Amino acid sequence: MKFRHTMLFLGYELGNLRRNPVWPLFGIMQPVLYLLLFAPLLTSITPNGTLQEALVLFTPAALVMIALFGTTFAGFGMINETRNGVLERLAVSQAWRPAIILGRVVKDVIMLIIQSLIILGVAALMGLRVDLAAIGLVLLLMAAAGLFAANLSYGLALAVRDENGMSQVIQFFLLPLMLLSGLMLPISVAPEWMQTAARFNPLYYAVEAGRALFAGNYGDSTIPVAFVLFLALSVLTLTWSVRSLRKLAG
Repeated sequence: MKFRHTMLFLGYELGNLRRNPVWPLFGIMQPVLYLLLFAPLLTSITPNGTLQEALVLFTPAALVMIALFGTTFAGFGMINETRNGVLERLAVSQAWRPAIILGRVVKDVIMLIIQSLIILGVAALMGLRVDLAAIGLVLLLMAAAGLFAANLSYGLALAVRDENGMSQVIQFFLLPLMLLSGLMLPISVAPEWMQTAARFNPLYYAVEAGRALFAGNYGDSTIPVAFVLFLALSVLTLTWSVRSLRKLAG
């Protein structure tokens, strides 16, 4: 029954997406532009100055960028449903309440994987060459990161219930998280205090783990840390969002 309810809400969300498929395409435009225009600039800081090395460095960052910009803003639609009373009616129905959140989250992760495959295709056309095993592990890591970001977005939407307030909260944290994750440049070239601060940023481990996998360094310590960290954060944020939904239902 729980699985059936989750699939029903997933089908409903995918149906909404099919009726308006343009926005997910807009969501990948910024990472694609960064990949095309910014990645070649990184050849100057790679050991051999090749585009392949630059793509290994920047493609994982572009994937994390999708998870950050795409799923973090997913909760805005939920605010509108809260205001219109739609979400409250669903929350007091016979449906399994976590399925209301899980259906949306699974849809967001599916879209994230599709967008990630498009980014990887563009990078491959530019000259990126990595193992299939590395690609698979990176996609799993992006799925875990997307789970965290989507759950966080829905929990924040249910807590704030205002688009302007939510936007301000996201914008306040977005820039520091980006800079301290090494998205644009490896954090190793930053001052020592920034390298220390980056250790407390979950996105740092996602970016570093992705780079290690694409470089073939499967034994890098950031890889298991990133998976464990994002899976744990996904459980915590899902619990928060479901509890917030229950409060909405009274």
